[in-house]
Amino acid sequence: MKTGRSPKSLRIAWWYLVITALLLAACQRQSLPYVRLSQAGQPLPTFEPGRPSRLPLRVAIAAVISPQATLDTYGPLLDYLSLRLNRPTELLQRSTYAEINELIRNGGADVAFVCGGAYVEGERQFGMQILVVPQVNGQTTYQSYIIVARDSPFQSLEDLRNHTFAFTDPLSNSGHLSPLWLLYQMHETPESFFSKTTFTYSHDHSIQAVADHIVDAAAVDSLVYDNVIANDASYLERLRIIHRSEPYGIPPVVVHPQIDPSLRAELLRVFLDMDEDSQGQAILKDLRVERFVEGDPAMYDSIRQMASTLRNWYANP
Repeated sequence: MKTGRSPKSLRIAWWYLVITALLLAACQRQSLPYVRLSQAGQPLPTFEPGRPSRLPLRVAIAAVISPQATLDTYGPLLDYLSLRLNRPTELLQRSTYAEINELIRNGGADVAFVCGGAYVEGERQFGMQILVVPQVNGQTTYQSYIIVARDSPFQSLEDLRNHTFAFTDPLSNSGHLSPLWLLYQMHETPESFFSKTTFTYSHDHSIQAVADHIVDAAAVDSLVYDNVIANDASYLERLRIIHRSEPYGIPPVVVHPQIDPSLRAELLRVFLDMDEDSQGQAILKDLRVERFVEGDPAMYDSIRQMASTLRNWYANP
């Protein structure tokens, strides 16, 4: 039984907290610098004689895994794009999905890797479009996991009442929207249910925070979690999954709706053909992606529905 503030006032307070988090994410967090990439051990692309140098392709990625891990993970892919497109490549790392969405909105980036929640919000605000999506283990879906320390007593979300919880990013589907939806179905908010919450802005930081008992539980991307386990099996001795969400549309690669059609066509060709040459296959293997395929906006209908329902609920408590 809850005491103190009413559920209505708690929802109002949480709505303002969400808005504040988004504003802070978009305006106040310090942006990470870009890194210009060239193929390791190879010269920069050779441009055709007499042809003007092409502007860099600007690729934006939120550091929802740590910045260094992002660079290590995506660097070879950007080098590959540079060679196949015959143009330099710039990696634009930012701390939040809100900042990545803003880069695409205002033309500061040409293409971006985002999550389903960020895509749905970008689509709603300015018509953000899917370019391609990764296929992993034959699927173009992923899940949100709620994880706890293996030596903890928690067996379900209800067991986490009055305990600490880590979200990743305000626009993350797996790391924020999905657990908010679970709480909504319980007629709860993070403020009413947990003793304390935090945003880590990185799935691997959330995983580490649970493993180190800094927080009691966290919501994380299943793809990131599975990759962490694959890279370091010791985490199996430190962590447990107590909830797996329904499958959601996998985090897509996105562009602005008014992107130059010729650039869009070039990007689409390179991504879709990656699995057809040995260099592309090697990069895909390191990414633990089988190939890139064209995505269907309908894949994200469940995320749209959750986002719309929660937006209305918090706006009209």
